[in-house]
Amino acid sequence: MKVTKVGIKESRIPCCGRGWPQRDSAEHEGYAGALTDERITENNSFDVDSGENKLLERILSRENLNRAYKQVKRNKGAHGVDGMEVEHLLQYLKDNGEELVKLVLDGKYRPNPVRRVEIPKDNGKMRKLGIPTAVDRVLQQAIAQVLIPIFEPQFAETSYGFRPKRSAHDALRKCVEYANEGYIYVVDMDLEKFFDTVNQSKMIEILSRTIKDGRVISLIHKYLRAGAVDRGRFEETETGLVQGGNISPLCSNIMLNELDHELERRGIRFVRYADDMLLFAKTKRSAQRILEHIIPFIENKLYLKVNREKTVVAYIGKVKFLGYGFYPSKDGVKLRVHPKSINKMKAKVKEITSRSKGSSYELLKLRLKQFITGWVNYFKHADMRNLLRTTDEWLRRRLRMYIWKRWKKVRTRYKMLRKLGLNHNDAYKFACTRKGYWRIANSQILTVTITNARLIQAGYTFFWDYYKTVTA
Repeated sequence: MKVTKVGIKESRIPCCGRGWPQRDSAEHEGYAGALTDERITENNSFDVDSGENKLLERILSRENLNRAYKQVKRNKGAHGVDGMEVEHLLQYLKDNGEELVKLVLDGKYRPNPVRRVEIPKDNGKMRKLGIPTAVDRVLQQAIAQVLIPIFEPQFAETSYGFRPKRSAHDALRKCVEYANEGYIYVVDMDLEKFFDTVNQSKMIEILSRTIKDGRVISLIHKYLRAGAVDRGRFEETETGLVQGGNISPLCSNIMLNELDHELERRGIRFVRYADDMLLFAKTKRSAQRILEHIIPFIENKLYLKVNREKTVVAYIGKVKFLGYGFYPSKDGVKLRVHPKSINKMKAKVKEITSRSKGSSYELLKLRLKQFITGWVNYFKHADMRNLLRTTDEWLRRRLRMYIWKRWKKVRTRYKMLRKLGLNHNDAYKFACTRKGYWRIANSQILTVTITNARLIQAGYTFFWDYYKTVTA
């Protein structure tokens, strides 16, 4: 990856002036002649059969762009390198929409680099995301809206990620179905840094088999090669897909669809959600053979890298998939919440109920409700009744500790305990205690004053209570 100071390549991020960079984002002279391995250029200087379906015109139609704008507005999101917030997007498009469309149709539009940000991963490492400008998000969304219906019929039946009317729950149900058919050994496949290592030339080659409007291929290629700005420095993106780009999910499915069809050709049962996938077999030996034979295809044909340390052959009860685990029962294989997901959930609850956050009671209730409802809705297909009951006991103890910490002074503690019905002697003795917060939170004094019923009445949300409402 080549890295340069932003100031050296000024055309990458044109000066905003009183407007936005897209106003000046015509093709840079030094960029115009770039070629892929398949001889697809980035400046539309070749003859293309765009009359076959006029795909670019469909992408840039008023109706499609309006729909794309509405979707970007709903998604909100942070600003890109130009600083334009989503709320400013409508006025920009009203003032410059026609000019923007003309630049794209003429092949002179050049996307801006994405703004690089990092978010923590579960393993403690950081995941690199790229935030396109608001205008580029609209154009990418417009591309995706037109291309998705074209590619959808090509995708495998057991591919579920980033597809309309399909979900992680559908993928999990298919896993259970295969397991109950006797396919209880799996290859838990891990593609090393998939989004960062996608071969762009291979990506363009696959796209070109279906998309015959070369102008669309050229535009997508520009987005792949737009680069990124990280801490004020420009980085070229010669490989990979930007995590955060509107067309990246579709492109990832198009690339991995090649693997899907190869697995189908070999008669291998599989379930894939984005770059997470399980390959199913009836015996451990069969699963090992599948792994040995499919690695050359992935690495030599698709130019992707298999992470051999994380890719394992195992009994299905030993693997984690989309946050879930599996376990055998007398009624067959069923879903459970994986222990790692439980640990992650508790870590998040600890963060929310931490006194160091300085949250008000109302904000605490809101954050808890948002997290609990989202978590339960995602894991509602798991067998977790006992888990949720014990988790709620732990959560109530966390809340009592939080409340006790808020009653900092002895007189405040005494006053509140008396208000909650405790007699003078017990209230005064307990208010003066020097015992640790976590120990106190489990004491009889707090459990008979800050009761479960009072916590519910105060508006706190609990896992088991909400679970009963969604599974009723």
